Amino acid sequence: MAGYRGPGAMTTFLFFRLVAPIGFIIIGSFYLFVVDDFGLDPMMRAGAIVGIALLGVKAPELFLKNQTSKRQQSIRKAFPDALDLMLICVESGMSIEAAFRKVADEIGSQSVVLAEELTLTMAEMSYLQDRRLAYENFGKRTDLDSVKSVATALIQADKYGTPVAQALRTLSQDSRDTRMAEAEKKAAALPPKLTVPMIVFFLPVIFVVILGPAYITVMAVK
Repeated sequence: MAGYRGPGAMTTFLFFRLVAPIGFIIIGSFYLFVVDDFGLDPMMRAGAIVGIALLGVKAPELFLKNQTSKRQQSIRKAFPDALDLMLICVESGMSIEAAFRKVADEIGSQSVVLAEELTLTMAEMSYLQDRRLAYENFGKRTDLDSVKSVATALIQADKYGTPVAQALRTLSQDSRDTRMAEAEKKAAALPPKLTVPMIVFFLPVIFVVILGPAYITVMAVK
């Protein structure tokens, strides 16, 4: 699960998944049977309560997906810059732990979420026996391909002793290319989306501007 933060987060999610349907049922029943029945017979109101209960079951999932999407979007936007900073730190002679700490401090103004993830990864690198687990957890928590690629590169560099800077340089360029491709894709999708607003809002104004004076002239002649 993207954004998974440990047993505490899972317990909280399960708690709300259990409590939310009960709360929805109580509120829905009170409103339909006490406040306003909307002209529904008891059977239809009971069916509405069942639907409200199902909504209560899905509400925590929808909330979690929304929060996960926001976190991933924040990380996705800031990650290329974070890779550039990490590359500069590594090439200047910093260890990977110090690079993570420095990048977490600098990138916080752009993405608090990414700074939190880097700080957590740095902490795991300190107390876990194998740093590979910290890298893997970093990729699992974010559930982003770009982050997983960096985690894999760091694992291979740590295992085989390959240069970290070269791997980071390649991944940084790939990450920027991916972000540029996504921006170009969004830009290419704008013209079809603007067609309907232009027809609805702009064309009538143009017709009024063009035909208005002619209409006024004709009416004045009459």
